[in-house]
Amino acid sequence: MQSTQYSSFWFKEALENEPDLRPRKLETDTTTDVCIVGGGFTGLWTAIQLKMKQPSLDILVIEKDLCGSGASGRNGGCMLTWSTKYLTLKKLYGEAEAIRLVKASEAAVYDIEAFCKAHGIEAQIRLDGTLYTASNRAQIGAMDPVLAALDKQSINAWQPWTKEKVQSESGSDVHLEGHFSSAAGTVQPGLLVRGLKRVAEEMGVTIFEHTPMTAIDRQQTPVRIATPGGNIRADKVVLALNAWMPSLFPEFKHSVVLVSSDMLITEPAPEHLKNLGLRDGKSVIDGRTFVHYYRTTPDGRLMLGKGGNYFSFGNKVSTVFDQPSRYQAILRAAFRRFFPAMQSVPLAMIWTGASDRSATGMPFFGRLADNPSVVYGLGYSGNGVVQSWMGGQILSSLVLEEDNDWARSGLVSGPKGAFPPEPIRWLGAILVRNAIRRKESAEDENQTPNWLDTQLSRFAQSAGKADKS
Repeated sequence: MQSTQYSSFWFKEALENEPDLRPRKLETDTTTDVCIVGGGFTGLWTAIQLKMKQPSLDILVIEKDLCGSGASGRNGGCMLTWSTKYLTLKKLYGEAEAIRLVKASEAAVYDIEAFCKAHGIEAQIRLDGTLYTASNRAQIGAMDPVLAALDKQSINAWQPWTKEKVQSESGSDVHLEGHFSSAAGTVQPGLLVRGLKRVAEEMGVTIFEHTPMTAIDRQQTPVRIATPGGNIRADKVVLALNAWMPSLFPEFKHSVVLVSSDMLITEPAPEHLKNLGLRDGKSVIDGRTFVHYYRTTPDGRLMLGKGGNYFSFGNKVSTVFDQPSRYQAILRAAFRRFFPAMQSVPLAMIWTGASDRSATGMPFFGRLADNPSVVYGLGYSGNGVVQSWMGGQILSSLVLEEDNDWARSGLVSGPKGAFPPEPIRWLGAILVRNAIRRKESAEDENQTPNWLDTQLSRFAQSAGKADKS
């Protein structure tokens, strides 16, 4: 089976910058103040925040493959915020906390850029904003309710663009309406996560790769974590496993549903992009339930992705997520629709990533009920590039038992809502997914969708728009 380190274009490119890579494995028993399980964005940001707050802490990170080989190294690299989730945030956590989280998510975009500059992480960050569009008539006006609510609180960073400007700046005549926010950008996620690993190690964090957790004894403190090479005893444990949590911790098996996001990227074609009007690093996201999203790269590539394709039965992280996308036909059709003039440009790679979609579309954090020394965070729902920075703030605050806005956040209340058990969950997900596909296909053709498809689609829409980071 293909190693996961080559399962996305971003991660393959990032590893080419590490020709002398020699992953360090745990090979003996050890003790530590804090053990972080999972070496992606959440785990590494948590380790870094802990070291910045309390440099004397002994912190150990274990990762079953290479740091960033999971969702962190294979997402779209869109740096998005929670501003479009304001109504969901308000409903879940109240008005004041919703306002705070929107502001914090927008500030995090710039905090990540500043951190990378300060620590020499060359991650191709381009803070050129994001453009949310309507790619058919049915999507027009979809953002109006949330924009009105943001206006009411004077926290609306979005500005409407004319149809002509939207089409010119997005590179596609498919878009009929658009709103732009400058508080966003794009990043090469593989370079970012590998850069965070380097910085964490420079700060004194010990990182073991190819070191999976095979068991955890959470009934006592210190907590004992077993790995193939040795046991770890830790006073505090952070579970930063995201999509892998449900299969390892039964209490989360109904908290998320694992769904794929599938991506393609072209070979460099800077002249084609210039002719289309794609001259910067903004991301473009349409108004579908399972969105299309695309962005360019500094060397002239075009990446396009689509969420909501493969739903995992029983939340198993199967080999499907480590292989070229089985939905290539859907991706290629979308690419042709948006960019008919790009059909002669060869594709460099097509891949798949797993997203842990929560019932609310928002991540959740907390402590294990049977051992408060073990904290966790998951459920980013495909919008975690920026939000994992805030996850690091939350988890580091919980580990240090700080009394601050992050530790008191409404996000720190465990999962809100649950999915039904199997096989109902999987059958329901496929039923709703297929209804959404038929509904949106009809809307693309300016036809009236089937009534039943419209009703079924509301099950997904009730959890909020499936934004993709």
